[in-house]
Amino acid sequence: MDEIKSLMDQSIDNIREELWALGDSIYDNPEVALHEVFASTLLEDWLEQHGFNVTRGLGTMSTAFRATYENGAGGPSIGLLCEYDALPGLGHACGHHLQGPCIIAAANAIKEASIDKPYKLVIYGTPAEENLAGKITMLEEGCFRDIDVALMMHGSPTTTCDIKSMANYHIDVVFEGKSSHAAINPDKGRSALDALLLTFQGIEFLREHVPEDSRMHYTVADTYNIPANVVPDKAKGSFILRSFNMYTLENIFSRFERIVHGAAEMTETTATIKVQSHMAAKIPVLSLNKLLIDCAEEIGAPRISGPRKKPGSTDFANVMEIVPGSCIRVAFVPENAASHSQEFLANGKAETGHNAIIYGAKVLANAAYEMIKDDSLLAEIKDEFIRNKNKMKEEA
Repeated sequence: MDEIKSLMDQSIDNIREELWALGDSIYDNPEVALHEVFASTLLEDWLEQHGFNVTRGLGTMSTAFRATYENGAGGPSIGLLCEYDALPGLGHACGHHLQGPCIIAAANAIKEASIDKPYKLVIYGTPAEENLAGKITMLEEGCFRDIDVALMMHGSPTTTCDIKSMANYHIDVVFEGKSSHAAINPDKGRSALDALLLTFQGIEFLREHVPEDSRMHYTVADTYNIPANVVPDKAKGSFILRSFNMYTLENIFSRFERIVHGAAEMTETTATIKVQSHMAAKIPVLSLNKLLIDCAEEIGAPRISGPRKKPGSTDFANVMEIVPGSCIRVAFVPENAASHSQEFLANGKAETGHNAIIYGAKVLANAAYEMIKDDSLLAEIKDEFIRNKNKMKEEA
């Protein structure tokens, strides 16, 4: 192994118990979206104590942070991103408590390795991934524009890198009509619930005419407790639209809007469409994925596998829409375990969870070093990113 890599690996090993304690503390104090005060402060304090320049609170997100370290002038800007929000009622059943210790250890190892080339490290603490897609807000407020590549770590049943994720729209639609007595004056009413049901039916007809990898989900979100003998003047539906191609999804969303407005027209009601969140699809950069997996193999990371066949959606994909990015998923739970599960929770403070912090930190530190050391490697990654982004547009 390269001497610098050996130094970084040893640096991480030297503080492994401290890293485990940090992860356990975040696990023991789970905080949901935008309330991650304990976790963000813990990580911010550690980074400041280890010589990083820390900005606490970014834009409208008080529990987001940015920490930097610059070695010389110029050189690549390496982004290291971490999440630390818990699931409501489930705690850290997605393993986000592992990410912060992993990322700060990787950043510190690079900083302490005396690499003789210029570079910049930018660590972003990113709140509210689970239910508010916090990275999207951070992007809208100017974050992540200062990095050349974005790297993350996540706990997983196997050690792998995903090739794709599903772009999605989370949408609320509220129909408003006119109330009347359903038996005495039905002709006077204009049913908002009818409009919602017509929208559901329209989606069913649309299913035949979209690409096979598309998904469309819906439910009644609220009928406002209107009794059966009253024509409902208000009804609310919740919808999720998904596709592995974010440009395909834009077309599906446009057709969805026409269904909604058509349902309103047919029922003489009005419709208000509100997009709650819009996650992009990952733009795959296979050369970057290969770099992370090569580094994982070099340190003997456990249970290395191919990419997941059924990945979900993530706000990290929105970052990967503007810069090349990849997440090393590190095995720490049984192979059949799903995220947001008891298995993830049970292994969060186990030896496998602790070791995932160490493996992830070494993979990311070593991969970052390779990109700092070899200018042509990062150039190749950027070129592939642009090619694949253009290809995704062409295929839509």
